[in-house]
Amino acid sequence: MKQFAALVLAGAALSIVSIPAVAQDKPTAEVMHWWTSGGEAAAIKEFAKAYDAAGGVWKDTATALGENSRAAAINRMVGGNPPAAAQFNTGKQFDDLVAQGLVRSIDDLSKEEGWQAVMPPFLYDAASRDGKLYALPINVHGQNWMFYSKKVLSDSGVESLPTGWDALVPALEKIRAAGFIPLAQGGQPWQERLLFSAILLGKGGKDLYFKIYRDHDAEAAQSDEFRGVVEAFGALRGFVDQGSPGRNWNDATALVLQDKAGMQLMGDWAVGEFRTAGKVADKDYGCSIGLKGDTLIVGGDVFVFPKTGDEAQVKAQNLLAKTMLDPATQVKFNLAKGSMPIRNDVDTGEFNACAQKGMALLKDKDSQVPVVDIIMSASLLGALDDVLTQYWHNPSASADDVVEGFVSAFELEE
Repeated sequence: MKQFAALVLAGAALSIVSIPAVAQDKPTAEVMHWWTSGGEAAAIKEFAKAYDAAGGVWKDTATALGENSRAAAINRMVGGNPPAAAQFNTGKQFDDLVAQGLVRSIDDLSKEEGWQAVMPPFLYDAASRDGKLYALPINVHGQNWMFYSKKVLSDSGVESLPTGWDALVPALEKIRAAGFIPLAQGGQPWQERLLFSAILLGKGGKDLYFKIYRDHDAEAAQSDEFRGVVEAFGALRGFVDQGSPGRNWNDATALVLQDKAGMQLMGDWAVGEFRTAGKVADKDYGCSIGLKGDTLIVGGDVFVFPKTGDEAQVKAQNLLAKTMLDPATQVKFNLAKGSMPIRNDVDTGEFNACAQKGMALLKDKDSQVPVVDIIMSASLLGALDDVLTQYWHNPSASADDVVEGFVSAFELEE
């Protein structure tokens, strides 16, 4: 009996010892990201489940707010303790990491998998440097969506969403008179930029959008047309509630989905929040690309893979990249996220009415413009954010202040 007990204990000990050994054989990937809201958390779980099902071990490191997550990831990379992958926005945010040799090229993997052929060319190019892919695009985001509560608009006597920014003000006044928050707005610089960019494109068209954001045209910034954009932006300052300063975007979205606010200008990631809350597009809430529905501001998210000499880590990174771009995983992730698949060869039949509107515009290159992150340096973007934020939070500031601020920022960039 004692011998049997000893054998059982020995077997148990061997089992305990063998568990870590088995786990260590699996590719393990620590993934740093900023997806912490309800819809975002549901989306990243789809990646995690798919990675685990593919034979990997997903280690989740989430940090609220993009700037905080990016800073933490960069510090880890510079300090020699990088994660397997880190989230960035599509654009120039990871330029310095590539220049310093801290990020590995995944170009060979892309060629092996044929990714370039199934992605929007300008987003693939935005993730590439010197002709090589250095970041993995995983979705397409439209950033100039107007989401609105159908109940609030109806109860306020607003028959339909206005199709012009000047016509929006009377509708917002009706919503306020009915006792609702007219415009659900978060109080962070990037949210104010999203609203301003939507107005710039909507009132000034693609021509003015590119003159300001791509060409840094001082003459365009001093034009009456641009002043009209600034004034339309400023006219909305009086339609937000007192809780707006410092508010996160998903908390602003909650005001709309709870029928406390009329509308919110936000990226399509807000759809994930509506989906998590059980709200149905075109039934519980409405959505429009801008106000006219004709041009989409397109951006997205990417993951970079820090350079490493550890073969096991490279194996984990490769499995992670392949898993994220697996067609079935792309559908599940983007349905939860509210974004559109980066792959153009997947079945999009399950996507809701909002996503279908966005995907229709993605088929026409003349019906889209790149998000500002793709066509502007991070330093200039920060300078313009400061100008817009100071204007938005100072009711006594004039359009001239914004014009002067933009022109000065353009001159410093040169």
